[in-house]
Amino acid sequence: MLPYTPSLATQFMDKSVDPCVDFYKYACGNWNKLNPIPADQSSWDVYGKLANENMRFLWGVLEQAAQSGERNANEQKIGDYFHACMNVAAVDSAGAKPLGAGLASIAALKAPSDLAAYIGEEHRHAATNVLFGFGSGQDYDESSRMIAQAGAGGLGLPDRDYYTKTDAKSQEIRQRYVQHVQTMLEMTGESPADARTDAQSVMTIETDLAKPALTRVEKRNPYNLKHKLSFAELLRLTPAFDWNIYLAKLGAPQFQELNVSEPKFYEQLNVELTAQSMAAWKAYLRWHLVHARASYLAPRFNQANFDFYSAYLRGVKEMPPRWKKCTRLVDSQLGDALGQVFVAKTFAPQTKQDALQMTQQVEAEMSKDIDSLKWMGGDTKQQALKKLTSIVNKIGYPDKWRDYSSVRIQPDDFAANAESVWTFETRRDLLKIGKAVDRSEWFMSPPTVNAYYDPQMNDINFPGGVLQPPLFDPKMDAAPNYGNTGATIGHELTHGFDDEGRQFDAAGNLKDWWTPTDAKAFEERVSCVRKQYADYVVIDDIHINSSLTAGEDVADLGGTLLAYMAWKRATENQTLEPVEDLTPDQRFFVGMAQWACGDERPESKRMHAAIDPHSPAEFRINGVVANLPQFGEAFACKAGQPMMRVNACRVW
Repeated sequence: MLPYTPSLATQFMDKSVDPCVDFYKYACGNWNKLNPIPADQSSWDVYGKLANENMRFLWGVLEQAAQSGERNANEQKIGDYFHACMNVAAVDSAGAKPLGAGLASIAALKAPSDLAAYIGEEHRHAATNVLFGFGSGQDYDESSRMIAQAGAGGLGLPDRDYYTKTDAKSQEIRQRYVQHVQTMLEMTGESPADARTDAQSVMTIETDLAKPALTRVEKRNPYNLKHKLSFAELLRLTPAFDWNIYLAKLGAPQFQELNVSEPKFYEQLNVELTAQSMAAWKAYLRWHLVHARASYLAPRFNQANFDFYSAYLRGVKEMPPRWKKCTRLVDSQLGDALGQVFVAKTFAPQTKQDALQMTQQVEAEMSKDIDSLKWMGGDTKQQALKKLTSIVNKIGYPDKWRDYSSVRIQPDDFAANAESVWTFETRRDLLKIGKAVDRSEWFMSPPTVNAYYDPQMNDINFPGGVLQPPLFDPKMDAAPNYGNTGATIGHELTHGFDDEGRQFDAAGNLKDWWTPTDAKAFEERVSCVRKQYADYVVIDDIHINSSLTAGEDVADLGGTLLAYMAWKRATENQTLEPVEDLTPDQRFFVGMAQWACGDERPESKRMHAAIDPHSPAEFRINGVVANLPQFGEAFACKAGQPMMRVNACRVW
């Protein structure tokens, strides 16, 4: 059984803090004191702690499945994968041998024209975006069908901005990255001198590829990613790359059109294919070969990878224990097989029913909210309500489980197992091209402590892992449950109507269904949120990039208000009493805040400020309640106090 923590725990509050001055510290001050960041984590919060508890439970499941005896097909696969991963002696003994075939293939390349065949094989068998990314995706214009998609890629640092920013810290990171690439290349057998030269070649190529790539803010506008081309136009875009050979090696079905998300990236890629020497390309390919497989190689590769990506970039003090690594890998690679066990043992049918009921209540409040909006005209309201009623609610786990029968898993070959699963997933993805969309598909495993909204699917997804205490608590009164999970439901729902999601219609097509007047009124309200969050400081002199976080900030604000309205409606005929010296309204808001209790290392804050569309936790709470008069009334806040904004923002 998983350990129990209530969805509202007063021992985690710091009541010495005035809630009208800093509500986050009032609600979470003692949580952070009682739950310091573990040495193997870059941050630690309620979600992370629950995910860790889920992982411990899964660890037990996997250890049992790894034992010989009577096992069904799924138990054999997850058990043998886990066993092979945990066999450190065998993995260490293999050393760099799993790289042998790839290194030999790279050594045999004669000219840039040979890259297509190699990249096709590599994309087919490894979790890599070397050079670029390719797969299937929903057609922006016709969301009911899947088409081929080609995206930007080819980088080893977390984001293109790491290559383009000129501040001192960014320059330091690039220098450390080159050192890391050199270290990894030396582990493949290169001399220090050759590895040093090759690492510089890698940085040159990746920097050239990064410059034309879209920023994360630019990617928030889906129209920037919509560039449908015919296959002939793709060939003309990149004449130096043989797509026919690449696709044959990849195993992709034939297609006549595709979406190229970033054509300027591919224009630059074509330049690089003719401008860079073959020696530079081989260095680049060797780096991405080892980079993609570092997790499956001997401990020294793992350590070097950890030292740069976790210790340096994120501030993590210690490498996680092996069982965590192996459990995470099974969950990410064989998630439906492991998820079936998790659901059977932890997710009660009543929980699914209760979560669905709460979701429907929040949706009902949004319908009323849209009807009552003074800034939105009737035609746009009609389309908004059509989209709202079309949203599909997925709760707990998929209706049909993924079939892994074709995946070969051995108890004694960790690297081969990883390749087997990736080859299976690549083929599964590619076979979607030209087919109808499977709207029942999930993109998170059932144990995941998270949730998401998909604008092209027009669905909200709540895995079983996130519907547990302290996030969703059947033992607790309604107020904190609506404040916590209700606000999260509202958050995901609001994503369908944030600055990005609003651009998709009820069917998930990229289509403008707004009148110009209503679109302008919406943008004015979102601009209020952007201006508010741009003033918040993440660390040092780094402010929130509110153009990147606007969608999440709008969803936090709208989701909380919708959940509050749903809670009031659900309890309107009940007499609610104070509990633990907190009024019902106060309990709603404390429950809403305590999902976000946590802390983060400075290095991780810096990285997330650059790449994360979510604001830091304290601003996801304080930034929201400062806009809600209901919060001010609940805690008797006075005008002018920090949690009472004079010019409050509201979108939904």
